[in-house]
Amino acid sequence: MDFGFSEEQEMLRQSARSLLEKECPSTLVRRLMEDERGYDRGLWQKFAELGWLGLVIPEEDGGAGLSYVDLVLVLEEMGSVVLPSPFIWTVMFAEAIKRAGTAEQKKNLLPAAAAGKLIATVAWQEPSGSWSADGIAMPARAEGDGFVLDGVKLFVNDGHIADYFLVAARTGGSGNDGVTLFALDTRRSGIMATPLKTMDQTRKLTELKFNGVKAGRDDIVGNVGGGWKTLAEVIDRGKVMLAAEMMGGAQKVLDMTVEYAKVRVQFGRPIGSFQAVQHKCANMMVDIEGAKSAVYYASWAVSNDHPESALAASVAKAAASDAYRRVSAEGIQLHGGIGFTWDHDLHLYFKRAKSAEFTFGDAAWNRELVAQAINL
Repeated sequence: MDFGFSEEQEMLRQSARSLLEKECPSTLVRRLMEDERGYDRGLWQKFAELGWLGLVIPEEDGGAGLSYVDLVLVLEEMGSVVLPSPFIWTVMFAEAIKRAGTAEQKKNLLPAAAAGKLIATVAWQEPSGSWSADGIAMPARAEGDGFVLDGVKLFVNDGHIADYFLVAARTGGSGNDGVTLFALDTRRSGIMATPLKTMDQTRKLTELKFNGVKAGRDDIVGNVGGGWKTLAEVIDRGKVMLAAEMMGGAQKVLDMTVEYAKVRVQFGRPIGSFQAVQHKCANMMVDIEGAKSAVYYASWAVSNDHPESALAASVAKAAASDAYRRVSAEGIQLHGGIGFTWDHDLHLYFKRAKSAEFTFGDAAWNRELVAQAINL
């Protein structure tokens, strides 16, 4: 792999930074926290016009045909401004269709996703709280030429505004076998979405109830009973995207803290001149740089379907979870009293760090996956 970014990639990063710093100030973030929809439609359309929503969608399906290496650069900048958006989940939905969808599904859904005409999310977790295939217990029983879904999905990101769900249900078997994926229009009869109260108000979570929801054979993504492989690959890419976003947030916290340490005077001198403060900032930088390296490698691995892509994604998510949690906590500590107030923006990053830490499994879970992958 190439450890440097190309000129085109750096231009992509700079254009993303310029747009997001201008269009997504913290005042917008705070307004969207109170908005029940939780995202800005105008900004969503700008993402589509710039091609961000279709970055990893093939050109023949209306996208740009680029890689996750390119995508993580945009996501870092999104994390830097704590962007409230269904971006990651829509890309994950499109990835599932790209990898396992029928020709008709690709024709109908991928161009719409790339053009910003479709918001989607992934519904796979259940009340058991398990992140593995064993946690998927909601049945999809065969009936006629299709299936009927009954059950509950929890912690579904932006489920209240989505146009489509990628739903994982069990059509038989156990564990990794017997999981089937369905791409369902959210207006389908029998689906009820209920918003959940969350600590991180920039991320909207939903409970989905399925009551006799009918799904046809043309709604199935991939093979009946063989959906876990596709879902696992999609989750790996979700981990990489979220880890990149986390690194953008962590870097912003460090930048804010360093700037504050230069101007906050105590005992007649800037607090940044004190060795204890310098050590904390240095440790924050080490955390961030180490995790970024893991994220960049993982983005290359999933882009190339490398045999180590699942391992790399878990390493990146574990590293990013630990780094963002520590950095955001230290940032608040070094800001002192002002850092604990609602008026300061640091709490936005701290809460995002905590919510992201448990999305796709916390650091301990992902380290367990690493251990399994290397037969420890």
